[in-house]
Amino acid sequence: ISKKLESTGNLFAVEKIVHQYPHCWRCKHPIIYRATEQWFCSVEDFKEEAIREIEKVQWIPSWGEGRIRNMVSDRSDWCISRQRLWGVPIPIFYCEQCGEFHIDEASVKAVADLFRKEGSDAWWTHEANEILPAGTKCKKCGCEKFRKETDIMDVWFDSGSSHAAVLMDKPGMKWPADLYLEGADQYRGWFQSSLLTSVAWKGVAPYKAVCNHGWVVDANGKTMHKSLGNGIDPLEITDKYGADILRLWVASSDYHADISLSNDILKQLSEVYRKIRNTARYILGNLYDFHPDTDSVSDEQLHEIDRWALAMSRIAADCAAAYDKYEFHLIYNAIRNFCTIDLSNFYLDIIKDRLYVEKPDSVSRRAAQTAIYRILRDMTLVFAPILAFTCEEIWTNLPKSKDYNAEACVLNEMPKGNRCCESAEFMAKWEKIRAIRDDVNKALENARNQKTIGKSLEAQLTLKADGELYCFLKENEEILEPVFIVSKVVLEQGAANANGEVEGLEVVVSKAQGEKCERCWVYSDTVGQDEKHPTLCKRCAAIIG
Repeated sequence: ISKKLESTGNLFAVEKIVHQYPHCWRCKHPIIYRATEQWFCSVEDFKEEAIREIEKVQWIPSWGEGRIRNMVSDRSDWCISRQRLWGVPIPIFYCEQCGEFHIDEASVKAVADLFRKEGSDAWWTHEANEILPAGTKCKKCGCEKFRKETDIMDVWFDSGSSHAAVLMDKPGMKWPADLYLEGADQYRGWFQSSLLTSVAWKGVAPYKAVCNHGWVVDANGKTMHKSLGNGIDPLEITDKYGADILRLWVASSDYHADISLSNDILKQLSEVYRKIRNTARYILGNLYDFHPDTDSVSDEQLHEIDRWALAMSRIAADCAAAYDKYEFHLIYNAIRNFCTIDLSNFYLDIIKDRLYVEKPDSVSRRAAQTAIYRILRDMTLVFAPILAFTCEEIWTNLPKSKDYNAEACVLNEMPKGNRCCESAEFMAKWEKIRAIRDDVNKALENARNQKTIGKSLEAQLTLKADGELYCFLKENEEILEPVFIVSKVVLEQGAANANGEVEGLEVVVSKAQGEKCERCWVYSDTVGQDEKHPTLCKRCAAIIG
């Protein structure tokens, strides 16, 4: 317009102002507004019913309930018409003579029958008189000539009624849906339009639960879009890292907020995956001669530390609860910590002596094998929905029990765990032992740096403590050497110069006395006592026989 005025010499002045103006998200061009008649659907008649249904739905996260409730409460109507060239038409006709709109049960049924036969494109390929029943007349003036509505139905009405199209007539489907999953912007969109169409039609919500997620953002925090060119193709990830890394990334993210994705994040997850996989490989390697149905020992024959490790399977209960709430990042964190902290850095390190040194069919070794078999079995079943391919690989190589389906791990029930399999006092005892072991490990590392010792079995520990802590150590003196993986532990009662995190504990490291057994590597005074095995300690000589 301004250019036309300028060309005709009628433009007095023009000034350009930079301001925000709506643009099409797809083509990026400014949107032209025009005044036109619109079709509206009143929400008032069923608003209270919709709000009551909102209260019955499980909203994940819980703040979603308040968000959609406020939106529905503040809404009075729904503009269901759009002026676009594509979409599902609004099935309304207009009288060519007086302009009155025409819609009744017969006309709607005629359109529905045509669409069922030819699809909604038939609206554009047929004339009005070809669609309407013969003899249809304008109710206002009696004219028999009509034209079709050119507006389309709001696309939110299309998606909002998808529950009827998908769940009502297809075999194997059921209505209402168990879960609706979409982005956090859909409280105004799909979540709400589905609710309104369903309540208006059937009086109930079309879903039992609704879960929302955030957006995937790049390393700079920008939302990934094809138009921006900052996205990462999932195929690139699977080609480079494997599908399980992509699945692990999804599970590790608190997806209710925006989720970051970059090559650095994928590399970090690859390290976590490698640790989980190596933990499984180590356990499988130590089950080569173990069959769960014939070699398992009873719970009474397990060592205390075995019971502690199995008690840690209470994470199965936590994971089952997290699955029910779609909080997959809690499952990821639980399995990651269990594998790297509880198993690799503590339990598996300690039981190496039993697995490698004890007689193959001894109760002590079988107890350790029983524990690691049960741990890996349950961990695989719990993690299978996330690390699908890796867990199937583990299951294929895991010794098979008659109590479980050997074909595939996903054909078995997921373990629910037992939160109370051991007493609180028992668990607190082992947490205290772990804390003491942390101080011991720091002292051993310092001694290693000072060249006092090499491997931990070259060490003798002197633990100085008093009062309750000394009594605790004395009560558990029998298990200290295998737990600390040293050749000798000496307890001294008296005032201690605490040199670690445990209050009142002093750890002194010195070179272990005696000779090194070439089989178990423990230093002791019993090496060479058996003439048949002069390089072995008394324990190993008895095992060899």
